[in-house]
Amino acid sequence: MAAEEVERIRNIGIVGHGGVGKTLLADALLLAAGATNRLGRTDDDSSLFDFEPEEVRRKSTVFSALHHCTWKKHELTIADTPGYAVFQADARATLAAMTGAVLVLSPHGEVKVELERVWNWCGEYGIPAIGFVSKLDREELDLAAAIEPVARLLGTKLVPIALPIGSGDGFAGYVDLIGGQAIMGTGKTGPVPAELEDMVSTYRDQLVEAVAESDDALLERYLESGELSEDEVRTGLRAAVLARAFLPLLVGSAEKGIGVDALLDATIALLGSPADLPALDVVDAKEGGAVERPADPTAPFSAFVFKTVIDPFAGKLSFLRIVSGRAGSDSNVLNTSCDAKERLGQLLRIEGKKQSPVSAAVAGEICAVAKLKETATGDTLSDEKEPVLLPKLEVVEPVISFAVQPKSKADEDKATQALHKMAEEDPALRIERDPESREIIVSGTGQLHVELTVERLKRKYGVEVDLQAPKVPYRETIRGRAEVHHKYKKQSGGRGQFGDVWIKIEPLPRGEGFEFVNEISGGAIPRQYIPAVEKGIRESAQKGVLTGNPFVDFKVTLFDGSYHTVDSSEMAFKIAGSMAFKEAVQSAKPVLLEPVMLAEVSVPDETMGDVIGDLNSRRGRVLGVDPKPPHQVIRAEVPLAEMLKYAPDLRSMTSGRGDFHMGFAKYEEVPTQLAERVMKELREARGVAAEGA
Repeated sequence: MAAEEVERIRNIGIVGHGGVGKTLLADALLLAAGATNRLGRTDDDSSLFDFEPEEVRRKSTVFSALHHCTWKKHELTIADTPGYAVFQADARATLAAMTGAVLVLSPHGEVKVELERVWNWCGEYGIPAIGFVSKLDREELDLAAAIEPVARLLGTKLVPIALPIGSGDGFAGYVDLIGGQAIMGTGKTGPVPAELEDMVSTYRDQLVEAVAESDDALLERYLESGELSEDEVRTGLRAAVLARAFLPLLVGSAEKGIGVDALLDATIALLGSPADLPALDVVDAKEGGAVERPADPTAPFSAFVFKTVIDPFAGKLSFLRIVSGRAGSDSNVLNTSCDAKERLGQLLRIEGKKQSPVSAAVAGEICAVAKLKETATGDTLSDEKEPVLLPKLEVVEPVISFAVQPKSKADEDKATQALHKMAEEDPALRIERDPESREIIVSGTGQLHVELTVERLKRKYGVEVDLQAPKVPYRETIRGRAEVHHKYKKQSGGRGQFGDVWIKIEPLPRGEGFEFVNEISGGAIPRQYIPAVEKGIRESAQKGVLTGNPFVDFKVTLFDGSYHTVDSSEMAFKIAGSMAFKEAVQSAKPVLLEPVMLAEVSVPDETMGDVIGDLNSRRGRVLGVDPKPPHQVIRAEVPLAEMLKYAPDLRSMTSGRGDFHMGFAKYEEVPTQLAERVMKELREARGVAAEGA
């Protein structure tokens, strides 16, 4: 019974680039399976998947949504995923919980990088996939022209297993190439139309050849007889799909419901159950070695959290994929990712924006549980007695950052707390507070991603903020040496203030910070006052003389001075040290430093020249190019100031196929021709800030 339970489970991700009709197809699958009695549409806000206010307003998918249904005694969870690049991080996390994927394709062969991306993610997770050309009732189809660019982009063969009967206004049904019969939109079956017989014969031969080539035994039989039986084709096709040998292609119309039943049949016949997927790399949390956790309800319990939804009123809802064993309501488990005990409350079946209670969930199933205290997206839950760690979810790295300024000072803490909750829901969203500028920095996968976060912040938590470019952490230093004498003397009746110092200042190598050397001899300055001189210099160095940015990479030597037995004090020598430092810097050729980042930019071969030229225009230095088929990885050092809004420019240059990440490399002097303009802008910004305060 355990094996039968798992065999009846399918978790199907509907994926592809934006605008191809994924959500309408997902809604059509629910209608065909009897999970709803009407076809949901984004156009009239009735979709069972696009229900968030931001999705309703945009008429496009922003967040992955799941819904359960049954088909021919199988339990299906359908996941509709975002197709636009800036929101695809959620699609990647959701795919990790799927057992199969449907790639929705355009009738006219339109291909975008988002399609390539989800196909590669399916490969990373070992998820079998089938293709579905939808919208055939709306657009004319040239099947060969539609297949070729997709096959080239994905680097795999596309093999139709169904052919359309007409297209556009004339779309009436499809031909099943395996069974050799026509299925009309009315549900009636019949012989292949005479005008399609030659095409059907050609594409059926291609299908049989592709199936035969994917299996040695079938290939031998095919070469002997020149044909395979219908059962052999079906068996071989299933094995080929599970091995990702090629992408079988179905056709239809979600709007008219044509081909939707066939797609449901294919998800069961071809995409397999959780037990058919490659085993995960599971680590024993106690011993550290590899262990097995098969998709078997009788195995020890293990699961991972692939999605988190937080409602300000209802609390946190965690979406689980049960990997092994069985989960029951009101059971105790261990979060092995953070070594915290959790109690699973009522298990819930996910039905769009609603949930229904279930008593248990077995290996392979997807369920939700509310109010886990310590658990976050990507965490592993397992049996307390046999704890394991499952692979961490791969996270799409943010590429653009903005500073967030609450419109009300009173909302600053509220904004920070709310943003951190939103980051729990969205692993591609990063929230930090810059220790230097004290700004709240929000980083995301694109400007639209961050802007949407701001919209949701206002809607869900009532906090309004403005977005600003984050401040570049400039530094100041010196190129020369100087020797300065400063005497601080103040007399205002009674005890005065007296501190007298001689200092030398000189540059240190980049990255060395600050060094203070005491060369006082003969008691010229009493020992107890020398730390005060250093403290005065350190405090002044926090706000340099050029722009108010921190002063770095310098050495100060205190070599002489004098004191007054009555008027000298720690405060007097602290002030004397501070004033001497400021005077010395002015005479030691002060300069402005900027952070330089090490960027790795992955681009297609054909756009490499344009990208390198653009990096050069950003004052970048290309260090080298490494081949990483099908892309080239350009390594370059580029000033951070030139990279703040690089992501949209790279996307434009590469038609969305480029990607990059960067990390801090070093500080370098701002070129003379730019330094004065930058310093003027920094002084003006500092003046405005001071005035506002």
